[in-house]
Amino acid sequence: MNVLATPELPAIQSTQQNDHSIFALSVVDLWKKYGDHQALSGTSFDVKPGERLALLGPNGAGKTTLIRSMCGRVRPDRGEILLFGKSIREPNVLQSMGVIPQDLAIYADLTAQENLECFGQLHGLRSRKLRERVKWALRWIGLEDRARDLTKNFSGGMKRRVNIACGVLHRPQILLLDEPTVGVDPQSRQRIFEMLDELSQEGTSIVLTTHHLDEAETRCDRIVIVDHGKVVADGTIDQLIEQTIGVQREVAIEATGLMVAAPPGLRWDATRQRFLCYVENVADELPGILERVQSVGGVITDMEVHQPDLHHVFLYLTGRELRE
Repeated sequence: MNVLATPELPAIQSTQQNDHSIFALSVVDLWKKYGDHQALSGTSFDVKPGERLALLGPNGAGKTTLIRSMCGRVRPDRGEILLFGKSIREPNVLQSMGVIPQDLAIYADLTAQENLECFGQLHGLRSRKLRERVKWALRWIGLEDRARDLTKNFSGGMKRRVNIACGVLHRPQILLLDEPTVGVDPQSRQRIFEMLDELSQEGTSIVLTTHHLDEAETRCDRIVIVDHGKVVADGTIDQLIEQTIGVQREVAIEATGLMVAAPPGLRWDATRQRFLCYVENVADELPGILERVQSVGGVITDMEVHQPDLHHVFLYLTGRELRE
């Protein structure tokens, strides 16, 4: 399994149709340049109705510009963004979108209910409809008993839940979430994803950006990875693994003893202080591997079998170097 980045990798393309009206969201050949910096270089992908899509990328990959373009805050130099086949530049089209920013966008000196009422009115809700949606939101986020408490006294997870509710009061057909679980405890993180699952089951399309790759792998139907302003991978986690690093499992063995030679077919990893090899079928191949270690005088003290995952795919496509 090679997890080193390879230069000039061709994008892993999905096989989606070109009729953009059948998709909740279509990003079509977006280009954006800031001075000498090319932030977007022909970014394209689609999101199906009710689909949960993870949008991933290293720092500086173009994610922020892409998100801001999708919600209408940045105008690309070229290309277009469509909601159900209609340009977001057309009147009222963006009303079908909800946006949850990474930074909390609620008022600390208002109660949970007052925040919801305020954002509900900004989304055009009035009178009975507003009251119904606020009541629903408080129940949905599990804060009915804290409705009249100031949000500045809430925990980070409670604030996040209020923040999300403020963005979905108007029942958006597509929801953009930028790092919705930053700084929350595991219980709040679980509750947030249960909330998002409910929206997805009701038909809301969700685009999630996150640095928690486990969230993307386990909570999303499809993954899009962007780097250097363009899509470098698009597919399910199984598709991405198969098309990049392959489905082989890594076997890491720690052994002691006076070994007369390296075990045949294994290589020494000095960093991890283990012998490594890769197998297609663990049950069939592992006994022979253990015998090879023992045949050269090795005494096995520990062994790990690692299944390829999104972490390996991400590093393979975007590299290991730190980015600011």
